[in-house]
Amino acid sequence: MASVLVVEDDQFVRSALIRHLTDASHTVRSVGTALEALREVAHVRFDVVILDLGLPDLDGAEALKMLRGITDVPVIVATARDDEAEIVRLLNDGADDYLTKPFSVEHLSARMTAVLRRARGTAEAAAERVLRVGGLSVDPLRRQAELDGARLDLTRREFDLLAFLAGRPGVVVPRRELLAEVWQQSYGDDQTIDVHLSWLRRKLGETAANPRYLHTLRGVGVKLEPPAPEPPR
Repeated sequence: MASVLVVEDDQFVRSALIRHLTDASHTVRSVGTALEALREVAHVRFDVVILDLGLPDLDGAEALKMLRGITDVPVIVATARDDEAEIVRLLNDGADDYLTKPFSVEHLSARMTAVLRRARGTAEAAAERVLRVGGLSVDPLRRQAELDGARLDLTRREFDLLAFLAGRPGVVVPRRELLAEVWQQSYGDDQTIDVHLSWLRRKLGETAANPRYLHTLRGVGVKLEPPAPEPPR
């Protein structure tokens, strides 16, 4: 079942939605303002947000834009407005679907099922694009990297360098190519690459003297490959 955030200031509607969604075995949290909604999505990962447009502190259309600035969670807009131009604008601003009030709980359930199905399909497709080298995984779309399941705290340039090498596992990449593709420079100082490799090695738990993933071939380039298996004892 799904984790749902209900953003609705009408207490009667809010209670009815919570009751229906809970009865359908969903996990539900609810808030009555846009600012509360922004705080929630910043700290909790939801599967879907049901967003009312008539909020007391901020118009729902503006809240939608702000939500899209911090999360890609699917959003179903619930609105009493039926102006086609506004609905098109909401969809263009990042809404995944909309419901015009009043609506039945059955209608909401059907829309939620469709939105969640699309979201899961997108997530599965994105997972296929995750780069994996040994215990290292790099997600270029989400700009996240993990080593043996632990999140790596990388700077923008460190991530770009790691992702570029992870996309070419086992291939020795010339320094000139790294400067052109990662730093967008046709020429530069090799020390720039060395410094970032050193920082990256530290975060991967290795050193130049004892490399596991990052290997430098002096005068040639750099390659990233999975660690060699440990010999049997």
